[in-house]
Amino acid sequence: MTSYLIIFLIALLVAFSLTPAASRLSESWGVEAKPGGRRRHKTPIPKLGGLPVTLAFLAGIAAIYLIMPPSGEDALRLRGVVIGTLVVFVGGLIDDFKELPPWAQFLIQLAGAGIAIAHIVFIEVFTNPFSGDAVWIDSFPLVLVITIFWIVGVINTVNWLDGLDGLAAGVGTIAAMLFAWHSYRLGQEAVAAFPLALAGALLGFLPYNFAPARIFLGTAGAYVVGYNLATLAILSPAKIATALLVLAVPILDGIWRVTDRVRTGRSPFYGDRGHLHFRLADEKVPTRTIVVGYYALSLAFGLVAIFATGLAKVVILTILAAFVLLFLIWLSFRRRTE
Repeated sequence: MTSYLIIFLIALLVAFSLTPAASRLSESWGVEAKPGGRRRHKTPIPKLGGLPVTLAFLAGIAAIYLIMPPSGEDALRLRGVVIGTLVVFVGGLIDDFKELPPWAQFLIQLAGAGIAIAHIVFIEVFTNPFSGDAVWIDSFPLVLVITIFWIVGVINTVNWLDGLDGLAAGVGTIAAMLFAWHSYRLGQEAVAAFPLALAGALLGFLPYNFAPARIFLGTAGAYVVGYNLATLAILSPAKIATALLVLAVPILDGIWRVTDRVRTGRSPFYGDRGHLHFRLADEKVPTRTIVVGYYALSLAFGLVAIFATGLAKVVILTILAAFVLLFLIWLSFRRRTE
């Protein structure tokens, strides 16, 4: 446990120490989120938060390789996670500077997914929730499609979630901590250390990002968090179910927004204020109340995912999906009638 604490604290302290410098650098380079559009902040906010988070995460990873280096198949897979993280970070950083078109962002996400797959990080087996048996996917092309869809989907879910101060960073911290705990319980010592390093990096960044935010994660930060949640969820049994429940509300919200945009003839790749957290903010719900509410739901459903049986997870996810869908329909109807 001492090793885990060292890794966590290194990542936390590096992020906490570097974030003010990243904020000043962002201001001096003019890499800031301007007022207007989807965001309602009143002054420009630095958006190079992905820089200290990623550097802190990499510092934690360096400590992992010094203290408890991965071995066997885990070494190959985790190396792929590191390389993929660097690729999506650089791509996200370019977007923070240049605001890339959707197709370019999609290519960056595909490149990260391709690196993961090349390092045997892919979804080839899942657990039947009704019987508890492992079900293998025999078709490798189907494995590729499912894996790419999962990784790209989670990256975009986190990117869309990063709309209110501290929301994506806090939910990412909770998810990473639950992943670390789950992996440790399964005896995956090195695998457990990776999400722990991510949690430390995010927790060190969060004091500057929580409402009122002094710096945003930016695309680079959101990509790194989303990519690691997606890939690390693949590396141990039942963690995809954990990720689905921890991120259930933003995933369902993202599916709703994409469907609604396509239905109304708009591009599904361009953001708007139709996401649940934005709609709640537009209903004058305080930002901190929304964010803490998301935290509570993520933690509660993450714990359910770890301790509940397979069938219970399906039932809870179904009920949650129905509730979120009905709530989104109600908000849409309310907006149209105002």
